[in-house]
Amino acid sequence: MEEIFVENILNKALKCHSLNKEEIITLLQYGGDKLIHTADNVRKKYTGDGVYIRALIEFSNYCTRTCYYCGLRVENNKIHRYRMSVPEIISAAKDAIEKGFHTIVLQSGEDSRFKIDELCRIVEEIKKNDAAVTLSIGEKSFEEYKRLKSAGADRYLLRIETTNRELYQKYHPKMSFENRLRCLEDLRTLGYEVGTGSLIGLEEQSVEMIAEDILFFKKINADMIGLGVFIPHPDTPLGRADAGDFELARRAVSVTRLILPDINIPATTAMETLKPNGRLLVLSAGANVVMLNAAEDTEHKKDYSIYPDKAGVNEGLEESLAGLKNSLDKIGRKIIVSKGFRYNNRGG
Repeated sequence: MEEIFVENILNKALKCHSLNKEEIITLLQYGGDKLIHTADNVRKKYTGDGVYIRALIEFSNYCTRTCYYCGLRVENNKIHRYRMSVPEIISAAKDAIEKGFHTIVLQSGEDSRFKIDELCRIVEEIKKNDAAVTLSIGEKSFEEYKRLKSAGADRYLLRIETTNRELYQKYHPKMSFENRLRCLEDLRTLGYEVGTGSLIGLEEQSVEMIAEDILFFKKINADMIGLGVFIPHPDTPLGRADAGDFELARRAVSVTRLILPDINIPATTAMETLKPNGRLLVLSAGANVVMLNAAEDTEHKKDYSIYPDKAGVNEGLEESLAGLKNSLDKIGRKIIVSKGFRYNNRGG
């Protein structure tokens, strides 16, 4: 009986790319290989067989937040903290661009030491090299987002993590769910490509909540969605919790592709960390983006420990790029050298 329901829901999704909560829940629970295959075909139709690569620079692991699941939380005294200098960040970005990357992703904890003038200078210097810039540096004021956009920032990634207010507040003490929403609204108003996403596998998170997250992505018409899977970090309050369900997270990627067919969806490092060949499995389920760590300092990669044993920390950028090319050959995909904006998904 579930097979008939799944088939009908998938046919509806292919016609109108819109599903209700109950239909999404059914796909998350029973979608199986049929869901994965359908989402992969939608990805092929709307974004092609290319995989966009982004060079990720994790420039600081200092963070003022206390998120219960994250190893960067301010209350973790066991982590070795680091902060790259402005010239180091600019140099790392230029090096990645010389290696063929057309998008630089600047990511950090919510580090109050970096002032807006410095951040704008970094963006301006990178933009001189004809690269797109994505920022993932947390909650800022409208004016700060505006200045960063004026400096040339193209995209901003701010994951909602969960749209359930009670769950959000439980795992993000001293943070405001309403302010998170305000930030996403501000980013859209200012003309950024807006990225968000969820963490799949938090304790007390239900399939219904994940369905609500996906409907939220559709409601705000997000341009990029990063779906991570929870991996417990031993130095956090959730250190003894069970890891998230890889296959459920993979199905969430597929459902997201069905209702937002032309967006960019990364195969996240967490997926690769949790399961061997996890990145390829997610790329075969609707994803079309891979972020590769551009840091040449292996210790920095290890110290940016949102979760432990992160995949790829012992590889250099060129090694990671070569490995990705070889892996993509196995599934008939290829790297696209492009800035990879949503509305120019076949190149440019």
